[in-house]
Amino acid sequence: MKFLAPAKINLSLAVHGRRPDGFHEIETLMVPLSLADEIDIDRRDGGGLDFVCDDPRLPTVGNLAFRAADLFCKKGGFAPNLKIALSKKTPHGAGLGGGSSDAAAVLLALNKLFGAGLSLEELSALAVELGSDVPFFIHESAAVCRGRGEAVSPAALRERLALVLLKPPFGVPTPWAYKRWGESKELPGIPYERQEFPWGTLVNALERPVFEKYVFLALLKRWLLAQPEAAGALMSGSGSTVFAVLRPGGSGEELAARAVENFGEIWTCVCHTSG
Repeated sequence: MKFLAPAKINLSLAVHGRRPDGFHEIETLMVPLSLADEIDIDRRDGGGLDFVCDDPRLPTVGNLAFRAADLFCKKGGFAPNLKIALSKKTPHGAGLGGGSSDAAAVLLALNKLFGAGLSLEELSALAVELGSDVPFFIHESAAVCRGRGEAVSPAALRERLALVLLKPPFGVPTPWAYKRWGESKELPGIPYERQEFPWGTLVNALERPVFEKYVFLALLKRWLLAQPEAAGALMSGSGSTVFAVLRPGGSGEELAARAVENFGEIWTCVCHTSG
């Protein structure tokens, strides 16, 4: 059976300091996207857990999707005789939650395939063991996430947003971004302020530490804000994806093509919010 694992963006992200457990207390509005990985999962008579992926950079054992399947079967007492084939559409290290979404999709899929009947709360408890962002994807909805991200409150986005995603050929380590958050400074000439819209607010507290080291991302955001198609622009999560929210009638394809002309090797995606 085929299942989709949607990417996400953070429309807002506030950091409130370090918790006793070493993580940071956050509050973020995340929304799923039409961009999604594809996962084929089939039960078989034997042979254990077989995982394949069309991206050779992803390890076949120990990645989040594999770990999710292993955890679900161990907790539920199911024989892990499964063939999982993952087709990656969401780039790695992008701040788009690709690995976390893959893990959540596997949990949701196996709950159906095995007829386990676990509730969202029970699935979320499993998801927390895999990563802070995984519980968000269990709810398959836009949501405000608090704590270290695991406390999920589903929310309705007022309208569907058309987007252009831009990612350079490098990632940003999330733990590093949070570690630098408290002592980083804003770069002169770079817009960090809140961007207010009828549907909500764009703001990201992690832009300050990330832009300080990865200046290319700061310049990319500033360039996007100067484009006629863009109503707003923001870095997603800890990066390295920067996205533009399009104005009504704005051509995402033209904006993406112009970004490649200006910046060279860069991954682009025209998509929309789906939750």
